[in-house]
Amino acid sequence: MSVKVCEFEDGKQIILLWREAFGDSEEEVVFFLENCINKTCIALSEDGKLYSMLFLVDCEIDGERAGYIYAASTFKSRRNKGDMSRILEYCRENYPKLCLIPATNKLEDYYKKRGFTDRAELSSITFDESDEIKEYLFEGSVLKKPYLMICKEN
Repeated sequence: MSVKVCEFEDGKQIILLWREAFGDSEEEVVFFLENCINKTCIALSEDGKLYSMLFLVDCEIDGERAGYIYAASTFKSRRNKGDMSRILEYCRENYPKLCLIPATNKLEDYYKKRGFTDRAELSSITFDESDEIKEYLFEGSVLKKPYLMICKEN
């Protein structure tokens, strides 16, 4: 049995992990899953069991295509085992440019160590999504002045 990073579509498992990680209601998670059109769930799983995930939402940064990382999470029982680092490495190998808004200072440091060293203003990112989803994608940061962290090709 090998643990692999892959695209993942099991909504029930996604909802369980999302709710544990962020405390959102099932309705909020389902809203995102059903209404965010240009997304891919990249996950670490074994025998179909989800351990860790993130969503890549198609976007542009100053007119350049990128993947916006959203809802990056790992089950509490699996944290500190390198699962998210493996997913991020997979994303770096398969997507030319990644970005995210760090939710906390601790996460800011975490992502810097994983290659997210460039910065941009939030105004530089655009999504081809509904206004409701765009609002959703910008929620969650407790930083006084949220910004984009960017990771370019290896």
